[in-house]
Amino acid sequence: MNDLVTNIRMLSVDMIAKANSGHPGLPLGAAPAATALFANHLKVNPVNPNWMNRDRFILSAGHGSALLYSLLYCFGYPLTKKDLQNFRQLDSKTPGHPEIEMTEGVDISSGPLGQGIASAVGMAMAEAHLASEYNRDKFSIIDHYTYCLVGDGCLMEGISSEAMSVAGNLKLNKLIVLYDSNDITLDGNLDYSSKDDVEKRCEAYHWDYILVEDGNNLDKISEAISSAKKTEKPVLIEIKSVIGFGSLEAGTSKVHGNPIVGDDLKNLKEFYNWTLEDFELSNSVKNFQKEYLKRGQTFETSWLDSVASYQEKYPEMYRQLMKDFSGNYFDEVKNMANPFGGQNKLSTREASGIVLNQLAEKLPLFGGSADLASSNKTYLNGKGDFSDKSYQGSNIWFGIREFFMGAAMNGISLHGGLISFGATFFVFSDYLKSAIRSAALMKLPVIYVMTHDSVAVGEDGPTHQPIEQLAGFRATPNLRVFRPADANETFSVYQYILEKPEMPSMVVLSRQDLPNVTPLNSPIKNGAYILKDSSRKPDLILVATGSEVSLALEIESKMPSKSIRVVSMPSQEIFSQQSDEYKESVLPRDILSFSIECGSTYGWHEYVDYCFGIDSFGKSAPATELVDDYRFTSDALVEDIYKILKGLPK
Repeated sequence: MNDLVTNIRMLSVDMIAKANSGHPGLPLGAAPAATALFANHLKVNPVNPNWMNRDRFILSAGHGSALLYSLLYCFGYPLTKKDLQNFRQLDSKTPGHPEIEMTEGVDISSGPLGQGIASAVGMAMAEAHLASEYNRDKFSIIDHYTYCLVGDGCLMEGISSEAMSVAGNLKLNKLIVLYDSNDITLDGNLDYSSKDDVEKRCEAYHWDYILVEDGNNLDKISEAISSAKKTEKPVLIEIKSVIGFGSLEAGTSKVHGNPIVGDDLKNLKEFYNWTLEDFELSNSVKNFQKEYLKRGQTFETSWLDSVASYQEKYPEMYRQLMKDFSGNYFDEVKNMANPFGGQNKLSTREASGIVLNQLAEKLPLFGGSADLASSNKTYLNGKGDFSDKSYQGSNIWFGIREFFMGAAMNGISLHGGLISFGATFFVFSDYLKSAIRSAALMKLPVIYVMTHDSVAVGEDGPTHQPIEQLAGFRATPNLRVFRPADANETFSVYQYILEKPEMPSMVVLSRQDLPNVTPLNSPIKNGAYILKDSSRKPDLILVATGSEVSLALEIESKMPSKSIRVVSMPSQEIFSQQSDEYKESVLPRDILSFSIECGSTYGWHEYVDYCFGIDSFGKSAPATELVDDYRFTSDALVEDIYKILKGLPK
């Protein structure tokens, strides 16, 4: 086993040296901990890295990616020597931080410190929920652990506190965190910035804590993991290691992110008495790998045998489980009926709540709100609460922890078998922005429900009134942002999202009631469409989103002398992806156009000639006074449009 640890260490430093880029400190220090986990505890099948019931492993300290790639290579995952040699190179399977789309065996794209442990909690939540839903009698169809390797940086990020608080409250006893505790950060000694008592912190968060004082003692590390499996709480195992162990700069910040090359690398290999060529595996490791692959196949084969018996006894549950893990809900969603046929006026947040409950009757929704479910309208009636008393409930109480909520949603989605959603006020989306970005990077089909979408929030004032958020999220690649005009569009948006679960989606909703002005099955698939047209070529076009769509229709009715087209644009991004022909048919370039949206005008100039919006922070006042103050009434906008028209050359 020691030979395996050394081989993993040497592969890691070889990768970093060849790239002349990377972080050798963590691989050299944490290799024994990771090896003990992989070799003695991890239930996986490297031949089928995505096996449904495998244990999950999250390298939260993603800068130590060389360690993960070395582990995958040594344990028989589909990585080659050439892949290791291409570490951190263009389009390689071994990027600088782990990416699920690039490397088989990677369970999450980890990079931003702290998100890994929070997503691990989400994965453990998903495992607990699905196990309670599907396991029966002697059939433990869903039965696996979630392991996470963290460093000091992960535990200093505030999201780790949010995550540990939730995990402890839920008693997620199949969550085990290995803490590579080396007392060093990139800039220097840990005690310059943190003197936390980790054991007391675990106690406060209702976690069990185990200390391994020698990070090179494989037996002690393995014993600690075995003990962690016997508790009724999540467990953090603090493993005292030496960063860059064996290098000339061991135990200092200098080895954190600086490649070990030249004579320093030669000295390191002499320290380990390592004589093999770069990127080579020892014979003992090759033999171990063969046995490990057999063990992995045995794990999955045994599970498949159990599943076959389960299928015979519980055929409908088996069918549903396989359906949920397929992630394909097209048929169920396509045939849904719009419940708003006779609805005249409704806030889009209320419409969203109705649709979510409609979906929950057919689909495995699992989510909640950052302590705003009653306001976001996200509670799933009759579906129970997910708690330490019952993991079967579908409503998650995230608490006032927006960032954790976002990262946990990612973990839930990555686990598979569930549709992950989370909600808060739109202005507080800033708190979970980094997790949203991670979801977009991984193209996870999570759903963000964002309510209170404009200054119409009113008296709560500028701290609660979103201005720049729409523009910011619209600029995020792989994120679909929808601002539906009414209940009908809200229904159509959810239908579209679940028919095409290709990436994260954000649904931005109103608090105030809005008239139902769009078609029963709104044609939102192209991002924008002509809602009302004139009998002749338009003199001008009004483009609006959300609550401003009905406002645009009011404006059109008050300008009878003009031929006006009204366009609803629930999604800028989807509209931008359409053909030039379609875009020209909706927004001809030779016709004067105006956008109307109660937020930043940034980005609108790509579509229209003139923008009506709000490019300053809001004010505290009743909503009716605010829309007057910002001239977001039909009378004021008609006046402003005529002023622009009057000033144009004849």
